Amino acid sequence: MGNIITVENLIKRYDTYKRGSGFKDSVKSLFHREKVPVMAVNNISFSVKEGDIIGILGPNGAGKSTTIKMLTGTLYPTDGKIEVMGYNPTKDRKTYVHQIGAVFGQKSQLIWDIPPIDGFRMNKAIYGVSDQDYEERIKVMSKLFNVEEYITRPTRVLSLGERMKCEFIMAMLHQPKVVFLDEPTIGLDVIAKQKIREFILEMNKRGTTFILTTHDLEDVEQLARNVVIINHGEKVFDDSIHSLRKVLGAKKIVELTLHSPIDQLDMEGVSILERKNELSITVSVDLDIIAINDFISRLSALCDFTDISIKEMPMETIITHIYQSKKEK
Repeated sequence: MGNIITVENLIKRYDTYKRGSGFKDSVKSLFHREKVPVMAVNNISFSVKEGDIIGILGPNGAGKSTTIKMLTGTLYPTDGKIEVMGYNPTKDRKTYVHQIGAVFGQKSQLIWDIPPIDGFRMNKAIYGVSDQDYEERIKVMSKLFNVEEYITRPTRVLSLGERMKCEFIMAMLHQPKVVFLDEPTIGLDVIAKQKIREFILEMNKRGTTFILTTHDLEDVEQLARNVVIINHGEKVFDDSIHSLRKVLGAKKIVELTLHSPIDQLDMEGVSILERKNELSITVSVDLDIIAINDFISRLSALCDFTDISIKEMPMETIITHIYQSKKEK
């Protein structure tokens, strides 16, 4: 499949003004203020294939929300090119918004005092959805989310999880080709998060492309196929989730419960990361140096253990390494 989104050399610059803290500086600023440019997004380029799910990650203030706002057409770029489904999001905004959807975890589309079903009918009229398509889509999505019981209740009496499910139905009702998700699972419990992730994957199977920004790395691990990481307004990573896991090498984390204490594990490619107590240790195993089967065989010869758990390198560790590497440059 071809690219549905193309971003080239995207720049967003804001101009702020420097001001002192004392009375003298405050008076002086009334007549003369020093302009200070701030690069929110600095020369970012990436592309998204049709039918993909891409995660855009970054610490607070990195520029990812600014990038999303420019992609949705709500913010003009200072320079660069954005093309989504052949549209320029800002110049072709009236036509463009009928082709996209958006779910923002901290901003609701639902109306507080009326039931979600009335909000759905409002969007039906706005987007010109036919009666037949509307009934069919509401039936399918309500069943996927199991919301038939409470979409007729006022929005204000619904729980956060129930409201977020309705937010997704509202955003997907006109069958957008591209949907932008900003912290879609923020504040939700484990069950509600999983239900939303299942819904996203189901809609993706039906052809919808998703752009996801989140601080919940479980969302990224379970949903995204490709990842773009932004830090200090610049792109620092753009590749598959598989390649992201390889940033620190092919490593596994092994948690061991020992039968008796040991001082060290004398194996090349193996290092002790943490000692929770004398009998519980966490070990890093570099698979480029030693295979996991060889590690277990040699471990059995070195010591007795009562329990072993083998895990992937935590995503938090990988992302933190990328952030810090960029900061040190």
